[in-house]
Amino acid sequence: MRNKITKAIFPVAGLGTRFLPATKAVPKEIMTLVDRPLIQYAIDEARAAGIREFIFVTSRGKSALEDYFDHNPQLEAELRRKDKKEILEVLKTTNMDSGAIAYIRQHKPLGLGHAVWCARRLMGNEPFAVILPDDVIAADKPCLQQMIEAFEENPGNMVAAMEVPAEKASNYGMLDIESEQGNLVAVKGMVEKPKQDPPSNLAVIGRYLLMPEVLKNLNKKSAGANGEIQLTDAIAQEITEGRPVYGYRFQGERFDCGSKAGFLQATVAFGLAREDLRDELSVYLRAIMHVDKAAQ
Repeated sequence: MRNKITKAIFPVAGLGTRFLPATKAVPKEIMTLVDRPLIQYAIDEARAAGIREFIFVTSRGKSALEDYFDHNPQLEAELRRKDKKEILEVLKTTNMDSGAIAYIRQHKPLGLGHAVWCARRLMGNEPFAVILPDDVIAADKPCLQQMIEAFEENPGNMVAAMEVPAEKASNYGMLDIESEQGNLVAVKGMVEKPKQDPPSNLAVIGRYLLMPEVLKNLNKKSAGANGEIQLTDAIAQEITEGRPVYGYRFQGERFDCGSKAGFLQATVAFGLAREDLRDELSVYLRAIMHVDKAAQ
């Protein structure tokens, strides 16, 4: 079995109900963070980490995703005619080569574990990545690249991890820690959305490097928290069967773009990071903060 990870699954079948009415017509993953859709940030991170095959687990109403990654000859010809070379180069980064991307339908919303299981026939007997586009991570070195470098030194199932306050633990899969070595944490257990007494303050974030045995665990289709097939449960079974599971404390700032507040926070942060937007946006933010303080 090869330890080189070149395939990634992107579970994008969700309805995006927290962003209605916008998501009535536009998939949440196409919603723009500054001037790029959420899914583009995930794809760029995967490419930087060496991913070459992209598997999207979709549902009805997600055809805009397929269109986004397709070539648009008419638009490209118009940009060339108008000599808009810079925009044309940006547009090329959104194109996916034939055969590099595949789409699998998840017909029922049975959970993240089920979404990953839907792509099982495309994985083969090799490790793979799972990326949740809702989790956008700003980092000097992309989060998935950090994890793959750690994976090459310590092969095994690996999840991105970050500290969360105790009152937020019920929103995450939480890690039970056996030992720590730098950014890498050996895990002895995982609890999905604990209602009380989380085993640690380390939560699982939407980046996973998984061994093929996890797919076999998912074959059992055992329902977990919220009656869904949980990916966390399938990973935890690896610990029970004596195979290593690690948490990786990534360097960077994570934004939960599955929530409106997180999406707005990410928009401000990414806007301020752009040289062409920073000055004007900073002036505006200072102005509204001044008005807010004056009102108090």
